[in-house]
Amino acid sequence: MKKPMWLRIFGHDVTAPLLLLALALVLFVPGQWTVPPLDRDEPRFTQATKQMLETGDYVDIRFQDQARHKKPVGIYWLQAAAVKLTGHDASAPLWVYRLPSIIGATLSVLAVFWLARAFMGPSGALVAGGFVVLAIILGVEARLAKTDATLFATIVIAQGALARLWLRNSSDRAWGLAFVFWTALAASVLVKGPVGPMVVGFTVVGLIITGRNLSWFKGAVPLAGFIWFFLLVLPWFVAIWIATDGTFFTEAIGKDLLGKVSEGQEGHGAPPLTHLGAMFGVFWPLPAFFLLALPMMWRERKSPLVIFAACWFFPSWVVFELVATKLPHYTMPLMPALILPVAAALIEGAGSQSARWLRWVAAGLLAVPAIGIAAAAFGGPFALGTWPSPPGAIVTGIGAVFAVFAASRLLRGPALYALPATTLTAICVAIGVWGFSGPALTTIWVSPRLVTAMDEIPGCANRDTRQVVTTGFHEPSFIFLEGTNTKIVPEAEAAEFLAQEQPRESGVCRIAAIESRHEEAFLAVAKEKGLVPVVRKRVDGLNINGGDDVDIALYQSAANATDTQGGNEQQ
Repeated sequence: MKKPMWLRIFGHDVTAPLLLLALALVLFVPGQWTVPPLDRDEPRFTQATKQMLETGDYVDIRFQDQARHKKPVGIYWLQAAAVKLTGHDASAPLWVYRLPSIIGATLSVLAVFWLARAFMGPSGALVAGGFVVLAIILGVEARLAKTDATLFATIVIAQGALARLWLRNSSDRAWGLAFVFWTALAASVLVKGPVGPMVVGFTVVGLIITGRNLSWFKGAVPLAGFIWFFLLVLPWFVAIWIATDGTFFTEAIGKDLLGKVSEGQEGHGAPPLTHLGAMFGVFWPLPAFFLLALPMMWRERKSPLVIFAACWFFPSWVVFELVATKLPHYTMPLMPALILPVAAALIEGAGSQSARWLRWVAAGLLAVPAIGIAAAAFGGPFALGTWPSPPGAIVTGIGAVFAVFAASRLLRGPALYALPATTLTAICVAIGVWGFSGPALTTIWVSPRLVTAMDEIPGCANRDTRQVVTTGFHEPSFIFLEGTNTKIVPEAEAAEFLAQEQPRESGVCRIAAIESRHEEAFLAVAKEKGLVPVVRKRVDGLNINGGDDVDIALYQSAANATDTQGGNEQQ
C-alpha cells in the first residue's frame, strides 16, 4: 500500500518522536491550569504530598490525621520533587502537582514508539504512538495528579526492554536492556505496588510457555537484576515498616489490594467483561481501527509481534475482569498490546478489503463518541442549570465534524487514511472539553467556589488566620484547597467551635461550613449553647460524587464576626 504523504514526511526516527511530542503537548496541556481538583482520588494524593512538604516527613503518607496506607510512595515523591524544582512550597497551585502525570503520559507516548520500533519500522511506530496519544483514557490521566499515567510509563518502558530481550533470543547478557527493564519494574512498584510486576510477569511467563524457551530471559541478567530491583525498592519499604510498625502492609495488602479483589470498593464493583465493554469507550479511537485490523492480525497470529501482544494482553486482562473492583483506567497498561498489531496491520493496508458492514460498525465506533461529546458540551450545562461555554461547544462541534469525515474515510479505502481527521477530532475534543467546557461547569466545582466565598467574607481573606470546620461536605478537594487544618466535625463540634470567643484584635476568622442536611441539627445545638450564628454566604451546586445536590451555608458567630451584614449571599 502506498503511504499517505503525512506518513512519508513524519514516518522517520527523528521526525516521528517530534510529532508525537508536539501532539502530546497539544492534547495534554489544555485544562492543566484551569480544571479544579477532581474528587476524590486526585486531591487525596495531592493533599498527602502537600502534608509531606509541610511536615518534612517523606516516609509516612497521611491525609490530615489519617494514615494513607494504600499506595507506595513513588508518586508522592515525584509530586514533591515537582513542587521543589518549580520553586514552590506546599501551597503550590494544582498544576504543579499534576506535572508528574503529564510528563508520565508524554513519556508513555514516546516509550510506545520505542517499543514498537522493536517490531516494525518508524512509520508503524509513529502510528502506534499516535493511538496512545489520542486515547481518551490517557488524556484523562495526564490531567490527574495520581499514579496511573506514571505507572503506565514505567510498564511500557519495561515492556519495551523485555521485547528486545525476547527478540534477541540469546542467553548473552544485555546489560543495558537489563538495567532499563529492572529499573522500570522497580519504579512501577514504588508507584503502584504489584500492578507493574503482574503485567510484566505474566508477559514473561506467557513468552516462555509459548516459545518453550527460557534461555532468552538470561539476557536480562536475572540474579543481578533482582538484586538491583530490591536495592531500589527495599529502603522505603523498610522505612515505612519501621515508621508504621508494619501497619502499612496490612492496610495496603490486606485491606486495599485484597479488598478490591474480593468486593467492589467505594461502589466500583462490576461483573466480569465490564472492562471489555469499557475499552470500546476509553481506548477511543483504537476500537474502530482494531475491528478493521482484526482479520489481518488473525492471519499473522504466529508472528512475533502478535505473540508478544497476546502474552501481554490476555493473562492480565483475565485478572482485571475477575477482580471485583473495576475502574476504567485499570486496563490502561494493556492498551499498547492492542495498539501494536493494529499499527502494523494499518501500515499493510488493513481495512481496504473489509466487509461493508464491518466498516459501518467501525465508522460508528469512531464517530458516535465524538458526536456525543459535542452534544454533551452544548446540552450538558443546561441540565446542570448553567450556560454552555461558547468556545467549548463550537470547538467540540468542529471535532464532531472531523469525526464524521474520519468515519467516512473508513468506509472507503485503507483505514490508515482516516487517522489525520481522527487526530483533528481528538485535538478539538481536548481543547473544547478540557480548555473551555469543563472549567465552565461551575455547578460541579463546589470546593473552589466555597474557598472563594470564604475569601470574600470581610476579615477572612487571610487564609493563614482563617480557621474552618465543615459538616456534611467532606470532599478531599475542599481540604486541599482550603488547607490541612480544615476540620471535619459533627454538628455539635461545629457549634462549639463558633461559640469559642476570641479577641477581635487577634485577626482570627472562624467559619463553619454546614451542608443543608445538617443545618437544622447545627442550629439546635447552637441555640442550646446560646450561640447566635449568622449566614455569611451560601454555596450550592452538584457534588459529582454520588450526584447529590448540595447547599452549604458559611456560618460565623454574630459575636465574633467582623461584619454581620453580609448574610444569605448566593454563590
